[in-house]
Amino acid sequence: MTQTTQPLETALAASSENATDFKKLLMDQVRAGGGTQAVDTKQRFQKLVKDTLEAFLELELEEHLGYAKHDPEGRGSGNSRNGATAKTVRGDFGEIGIETPRDRNSSFEPKIVAKRQTSMGNFGEAVVSLYARGMTTREIEQHVKEIYGVEISPQFVSRVTEELQQQIAEWQSRPLERVYPIIFVDGLRVAARSDKGVLKKCVYTVLGVSLSGKQEVLGLWIEETEGARFWLKVFNDLKARGTHDVLIVCGDGLTGLRNAVESVFPQADVQLCVVHHIRNVTKFVSWKDRKPVCAGMRPIYTASTVEGAQLALDRFAQTWETRYPASVAAWRNHWEELTTFFKYPVELRRIIYTTNAIESLHSQMRKNISNRKIFPNDDAVIKILFLNIRNFSNRWNKRQGWDIVMNQLMMIFGDRLKPDLLDAL
Repeated sequence: MTQTTQPLETALAASSENATDFKKLLMDQVRAGGGTQAVDTKQRFQKLVKDTLEAFLELELEEHLGYAKHDPEGRGSGNSRNGATAKTVRGDFGEIGIETPRDRNSSFEPKIVAKRQTSMGNFGEAVVSLYARGMTTREIEQHVKEIYGVEISPQFVSRVTEELQQQIAEWQSRPLERVYPIIFVDGLRVAARSDKGVLKKCVYTVLGVSLSGKQEVLGLWIEETEGARFWLKVFNDLKARGTHDVLIVCGDGLTGLRNAVESVFPQADVQLCVVHHIRNVTKFVSWKDRKPVCAGMRPIYTASTVEGAQLALDRFAQTWETRYPASVAAWRNHWEELTTFFKYPVELRRIIYTTNAIESLHSQMRKNISNRKIFPNDDAVIKILFLNIRNFSNRWNKRQGWDIVMNQLMMIFGDRLKPDLLDAL
């Protein structure tokens, strides 16, 4: 059988007229190379990509000049071909060298592979995605080499991810809504290097629920210790970015949180997470007593009214105060913040009595950074968490049943919401 030796570029240019001929040509070339068993599929695929790109670049130049290569019509046109420039491009196909044609007037601006473009497809995005999933720069380097056949350095990964710094700065300072009905606050522990060595730090996340019922992370703050001064800085930051009122702040027993809220958002209610509180209460309860102790606390936070909750606490104290006085005292010492949710309708209580909304986000983050035992610096911590937030928030929708909750909030808070609700709609 006579095998064709027609260049792949020529067939590609005609393939739009007859795709079958192009397929046949490719099959003939595979047969000529010894069949499928003898073919280096990666090399042949890269050759196909190279020929395809170069063919389209040549067609782009032809359209730019207005005449085909070697066409006499080009004489005296004022512009002509002027050789080609070699360049290397990276992509899902690996790394290949191509020839980019030039024109004498340097007016040709190719589209398929632009000037100074060295990557194609989602190669850079793939690196960022791997980084977001907690892989170190060395791991990404090895992964890209195995999958794409491209050798990259840790410095290349760093340069790709460094481009995120501007995005993070803009995100951390973006304008916020004037009113948030609910915000959740919680912390995530990480280890990061500093001038003092490796320090355990906490990244605090503020998650807001907007008037439209959509969740959004309002910002990230990293600190060694918390306190009223720290939370004052966080809430003043939110206020400086446009948030002038918050209805309900939900969090764990974070040091100084209540005082800071009262200072910046004096009309806001504070609700401590009941689930966190139960964990703290049972921390020093013997293992054999934990189940009955938890059962004794359940009537407190599931009561229909705050008066019913108080009666349930009294019954709990009668049973357990002698054995576990600190557990009972913990409820009494934080009673006001633990029972704030009783002021609200049932639909809203389910949202604010626990910080599950933000804990779910932190749980996903922990999975993605679990192999990062120590971060090189604070910026690296914020960078990877920002990428996680960006990925997760794309999947967030309006909270289920929010229309009912919003109507109830309108009745409760009246003038604090009406102007902003109209703007949000």
